[in-house]
Amino acid sequence: MNERRDIRKTALQLVGVVVTMVALSFAAVPFYDWFCRVTGFGGTPLVAATPSDQILDQTIIVRFDASLAAGMDWQFKPEQRTMTMRLGENGLAFYEAYNPTDRPIAGTASYNVTPLSAGGYFVKVECFCFTEQVLQPGERVSMPVTFYVDPSILQDEDGKHIQEITLSYTFHETEITQEQASLGAAASPVN
Repeated sequence: MNERRDIRKTALQLVGVVVTMVALSFAAVPFYDWFCRVTGFGGTPLVAATPSDQILDQTIIVRFDASLAAGMDWQFKPEQRTMTMRLGENGLAFYEAYNPTDRPIAGTASYNVTPLSAGGYFVKVECFCFTEQVLQPGERVSMPVTFYVDPSILQDEDGKHIQEITLSYTFHETEITQEQASLGAAASPVN
């Protein structure tokens, strides 16, 4: 009798452990995403509501990279490959996307910064990556990103030696609703 009770108790404990592990695995992804956005960990750029108010004379080179996830039928590229900027200076860069297909396609951009230690100092003010983009068949758009490199990078032991930062975007296709397909792109068309 005691043996059955012990087996049942052990089984319930194991089920509890499994349920807890599954719950934690689902919570880990949003928690990790929040942690990266708040700290810049893993090369995740920070987001600010306003441009920088401090500009230093020291410069840094910002490189721009673009790629597409497997199965994404757009063409996507930066309109400039590099910018030399002063720390704290507000930058404006553009990426171009083109939908060469005969169907509307929605996409969302994921992004990161390398070296990873620069993620906590690369600050986006406005970005096409904050919202889903919908391109109609044959549509070409120019999409802006406003950013700056926080001057406090000079106080970081690793950051003060960084001379180049690369901002990378990858567009992923997302499901499109009928309403989205008929509305078109939110970005500015390129002539």
